[in-house]
Amino acid sequence: MQDIEKYKSAIIQIATPYNMGTGFYIAEYDLIVTNEHVVRDNCEVIIAGSNFKKQIAKVLYLDISYDLAFLSAPKSIEGEIVDLKFAQEECKVGVAALAIGYPFSMPYEHSLGIISNPGEKRGDIDYIIHSAALSPGNSGGPLINEQGEIIGVNTFVIEKEQNKGFSLPVTYLEKILNAFKGGAGKTAARCYACSNIIFEQEKELKYCPECGSSIELPSMIAPFEPVGCAYTIENMLAELGHNVELTRRGPNNWAIQEGSAIISISYYEKTGLIIGDASLCNLPQQNIQPLYEYLLRQNHKIEGLTLSIKGKEIVLSLLIYDRYLNAETGRKLFQYLFERADYYDNVLVEEYGASWKYDNGIA
Repeated sequence: MQDIEKYKSAIIQIATPYNMGTGFYIAEYDLIVTNEHVVRDNCEVIIAGSNFKKQIAKVLYLDISYDLAFLSAPKSIEGEIVDLKFAQEECKVGVAALAIGYPFSMPYEHSLGIISNPGEKRGDIDYIIHSAALSPGNSGGPLINEQGEIIGVNTFVIEKEQNKGFSLPVTYLEKILNAFKGGAGKTAARCYACSNIIFEQEKELKYCPECGSSIELPSMIAPFEPVGCAYTIENMLAELGHNVELTRRGPNNWAIQEGSAIISISYYEKTGLIIGDASLCNLPQQNIQPLYEYLLRQNHKIEGLTLSIKGKEIVLSLLIYDRYLNAETGRKLFQYLFERADYYDNVLVEEYGASWKYDNGIA
C-alpha cells in the first residue's frame, strides 16, 4: 500500500455543534463529499484541512437514503489538493482497502483491511464490506484501493459483527454527483419517499413536488442557536474576540487557538462541569526532573488553574461548575486560562526542553 500522506490534502475534517466526521474533496466536481448523518440538521459546517485554514462550508446536498452529503469547496487554499480519482473496476473479495479519516477528532489516521464482500445488500443498496477499522470520527471518509483510487465512502460499522465496516460503492457516488451537477449549483435533497432529487426553487418547498411528502432542503435548515450554559459560554468566547462559529467542535465542545496553545472547552450537562484543557506541549525525552519541579512550583502560584501531565502531554486545566458560572467571572477565568496557556507552552519548550504539539485536525 502506498504512502498515505499523499492523500492528506484531500481529506477534510468536519465539525458541527452536534457531530464530527470526515469528508474528502473531489476536484472534478469542486465539492466535499461526506455522510449525511455527519452534517444532519446543519445548513453550514466547519471544515479544516492540511493546507487551508479552518472555515465555514455550506451544505449543498442531503441524501438520507444513501447517507451522502455534499459541501462547498474550501477557500483560500495554500498549495494544491491531491486529485482523487474514482476506481473504474469493481473491487473484489480479498483485496486490500485503506480507510482514511479523523477518528474521534484525532489527527489524520488510516486503517488497512481486506474486502470481504463487495456487494452486501442492505435494503436496496449494495455495500462494500471490509475489515478496515472505522470509528464515528472517520465516517464520510474515502475507502481507497491499492492503486490509490476511491472505491467507496465509509458509512458505518457493526461492532457485534466482528467490526464489519460498510462503505457505499463509488458507483453510487459518481451517479449522484452527476445528477447533482445537473442542477447548475442549486442546493438539493433526495426525497426519502419517492427517491427523486429535488432542487431548490424560487419559492420555498416544504413538500416534494413529485410525491407530496415533506422534504427539507439544506437552505431551509435554520442556523444553530445555543441555549442555556452553551449560550453563556459562546457569549464569553465572542466577547474575548473569538469567532464562535469556528470554535464549535461537536456537542457542547469548543476549541480555541491562543497563540501556539490549543484550548478545548467541554460542558458536561449531567454533572454541570465545564472543563477547559489547554494542551500545551509534549514532555522532553530526557532531563525531565527540572520540568516536574517547575510544574509543581507553578501549581502553588496560579489561582484556579492546574498544570498536569496526561500521557506525554502537559496540560493546563480550568474547572467550573455551571451553577457558579456568570458572564463576567467566566470571561475573566477563560481569559486567564488563554493567557497562561500561551505563556506556559513557550516557557516549557524554550527553557525546559519540552516539544511543540502540532494538531492537524480542527483546533
